[in-house]
Amino acid sequence: MEAKKLGLVLGISTMVAAFTIILHLLKAPHVQHALLGEFNFIIPAMLKGASSSGKYQQGKAGVLLPNLTSCHESMGRSDLPVYCCPPMNQSDVAFIDFQFPDPSLPLRVRRPTHLLDENYIAKYKKAITIMKSLPDTDPRSYTRQANLHCLFCTGAYNQHDSNSPLNIHRSWLFFPWHRMLIYFHERILGGLIGDDTFALPFWPWDIPEGMVIPEMYMKAPFFHEARDISHFPPSVVDLDYSCTASSSDDYGCFESGLGPEDQVYTNLVMMYNQMVAGAKKMELFMGCPYKAGEGGSCNGPGTLELAPHNTVHKWVGSNLNPGSREDMGVFYSAARDPIFYPHHANIDRLWEVWTKLHGNKVITDPDWLDSSFFFYDEKLQLNKIKIRDVLSITRLRYAYEKVDFPWLNSRPRPSVPLEVARNVLKTRQNEKLQRNGILSSTLRTRVNRPKVRRTKREKDEEEEILVVHGIDVPEERYVKFDVYVNVVNETIMNPRFREFAGTFVHIDPGVIRVEREANLETLRKKTDLKLGISELLEDLEADGDDSIWVTLVPRSKGCINATVDGLRIEYIR
Repeated sequence: MEAKKLGLVLGISTMVAAFTIILHLLKAPHVQHALLGEFNFIIPAMLKGASSSGKYQQGKAGVLLPNLTSCHESMGRSDLPVYCCPPMNQSDVAFIDFQFPDPSLPLRVRRPTHLLDENYIAKYKKAITIMKSLPDTDPRSYTRQANLHCLFCTGAYNQHDSNSPLNIHRSWLFFPWHRMLIYFHERILGGLIGDDTFALPFWPWDIPEGMVIPEMYMKAPFFHEARDISHFPPSVVDLDYSCTASSSDDYGCFESGLGPEDQVYTNLVMMYNQMVAGAKKMELFMGCPYKAGEGGSCNGPGTLELAPHNTVHKWVGSNLNPGSREDMGVFYSAARDPIFYPHHANIDRLWEVWTKLHGNKVITDPDWLDSSFFFYDEKLQLNKIKIRDVLSITRLRYAYEKVDFPWLNSRPRPSVPLEVARNVLKTRQNEKLQRNGILSSTLRTRVNRPKVRRTKREKDEEEEILVVHGIDVPEERYVKFDVYVNVVNETIMNPRFREFAGTFVHIDPGVIRVEREANLETLRKKTDLKLGISELLEDLEADGDDSIWVTLVPRSKGCINATVDGLRIEYIR
């Protein structure tokens, strides 16, 4: 073994000497930089690959792991080729198992964007400028960082030992994977400026003070041209941003028309529903359980992922790209915009907030805990990190500066007096939602409730949920529809009213797979939308009714090609 290692070292030394002579002869600095970057990753991989540790090995049944040898070319719009894959096969790179930072290190504190000082902004500006100057051969470069999101939201990687694509959206992978991405991105930025205390900011669009695009992201190097100009400050973000079915084109989005104060109020009510009333159980907030293998895939996003996560992506994206509102409006290109990172830092913060609001609930499924991904750190070392490694931000040595949560006190009220609503609902005929009902127009149906007049203890133990099942969405279409209960007048409905149960928002990944067409069926797996309605029924005084009226209101033209199999009531603990 020692002789083998010695021979390997001598061989590498010869290669380095020859390579240095070639670079000297080329005398092209930009070529030298690019070639050396690639070479710097190959050499450590060869040296570390001489031992058995860090080898890419098969995962356990049910545990998700990306197949690093399977990176595929993708296609964006019909006129836009997309290739997110790294310049070299990542399975050839030796990796280490993730190690927690020294617990004695001070916490890196992530601050809200509206409270940042000039010294911090200057530091962040320096770090991101260096990152953008690195060649694509360097995994710390801005392009490679952005492509990480593209890789795992377009099915560019398959699951290990499977032809099934791996996607980190619309399931319980959403929160932990994005936490990993932001965590290593933050460490790399700090490493580039030699500051171990550097922390990313978060964009608190859930509180009134943060409901505009942060001022620093309107200036270089944080500014991004592919944004909707009409949404520049002082425009208030619309957390329920929709694309209306009456638009002049297939994807045209419209503004709510609300004044600043009304928009802020609507945002707070939306946050209350997505974080409190509609998200009282783990699966409702985290998304469906996603296991390894074709049979284990699922497509059931949690409340916060649907909105405001998806809606803010679309709201920021450019209206000059009406097909998909790139860059932020489509997953394959979203991370090209620097505002992606404070947006997702806020998503990560709200995961922490939800966990504490709901009794520090945590998923204990070992398949989820042991599912793993690979990220480069600031030292150019590839890390294999498990979901169980990122459940404690204290162990990761970062924290969030505390802000108030005014949405906690934003419980909505019914749109009309309840007695009036009850009298109107009694006059309706029993309408049935047809199987494969098309969402091109408003759909309304009566849904029977298996359990009525439950006790408080029963409600605490079991959440009543409304399931819109079998949602079939063309992968390349943006689809949004709202769900309401016991509505009298659909034309005035929005999240400001208690009848609002939730929303479904499907962001098109912007990618059509050009390889392995059979996998398209897996990517287009039908969706089940699950909405918690126990509190809603209490507020509408419908908890003792044998049935409820459910209305689906399309909010995008993409709904004309979307179908729903039906609705039902279930109960989850």
